[in-house]
Amino acid sequence: MRNPSLEGLVATPYAVPTDRPESDGTLAWDSTTIVVVEAAAGERRGLGYTYGHHAIAELVRSALAPVVEGMDALAPPRAWAAMQREVRNLGRQGLCAMAISAVDIALWDLRAKLLGLSMVDSLGSFREAIPAYGSGGFTSYTDAELAEQLRGWVARGCRRVKIKVGREPGRDPHRLAVARGAIGAEVELMVDANGAFDRREAVRWAERYAEHGVSYFEEPVSSDDLDGLRWLRDAVPAGIEVAAGEYAWDLSELGQLAGRVDVLQADATRCGGITNVLRADGICRARNLPFSAHCAPQVSAHLCCAMERAVHVEYFHDHERAEGMLFEGTLELEDGTLRPDPSRPGLGIELRKDAGRFLLGDR
Repeated sequence: MRNPSLEGLVATPYAVPTDRPESDGTLAWDSTTIVVVEAAAGERRGLGYTYGHHAIAELVRSALAPVVEGMDALAPPRAWAAMQREVRNLGRQGLCAMAISAVDIALWDLRAKLLGLSMVDSLGSFREAIPAYGSGGFTSYTDAELAEQLRGWVARGCRRVKIKVGREPGRDPHRLAVARGAIGAEVELMVDANGAFDRREAVRWAERYAEHGVSYFEEPVSSDDLDGLRWLRDAVPAGIEVAAGEYAWDLSELGQLAGRVDVLQADATRCGGITNVLRADGICRARNLPFSAHCAPQVSAHLCCAMERAVHVEYFHDHERAEGMLFEGTLELEDGTLRPDPSRPGLGIELRKDAGRFLLGDR
């Protein structure tokens, strides 16, 4: 008996306005664009997505859909390999990597639904739930807004919270004092500079951050500065972990970063989907590194429960909000953890009936 075949892909871009203007160390924005991919096999529909430009939808339709249609719906890695070959001359990084990621997630979701299993059960789990850390603390927030958001994460059970730094470095010690006052002494305080500093600036500010008990410094310099990350890992005060990896597009980049950071990150919606991130677990195991999932909590929760070296998922304010507004069945924090529901097939989410209000359409 033949396995079911993949019948087609549909890619649709949506844009969800932020609830207030937001900025980090290097960018500012007022909306979040999410490209949703649906993969069909008979009556089953798999759902995947990525956060990126709406042009990703056209890449899926024109470049990827013709390649994967007719392939075995129970074998996502075969489709992943075919898509990688197809984009060789288009450039595998950037938009192509995000398009492949969205399709790959949809195919794994479809496979789990065809098997009648939750995503994590179809992958094989190491744990039933994964800790999540509250993430936001944008540089555009007032002190009151910052404190309110962080107190909200702690009230929901998060034992770790993260804020953005680096846009106006001189303000950051004050903002960290506000953050520490809001969360108390027992909650872990993390920061993310989004590559805003050079090496020596990053060390100088890390020393100031340590005064407020900061324990995690994400992207102190650009992730392109591999030597800088390694130097910083060894130069920052004891007790601060250096993390990077959210902008890695493939396993090669993750492998290079693994020798230069304390915590390796990856984003399933950017670096090749579930197929690739599962293999990143092997990199972390070989290097004895912890793994932290960047954003997309509805996907990352399942993935991290299936990864031996995973320690937490980033519960990013924008993505939590956008996913809740676009999808039915999203996971909620349970005492600071995300726990996939084994009774819901696949990722357990479906497009909401009113998702069309955020539709971008063709451009």
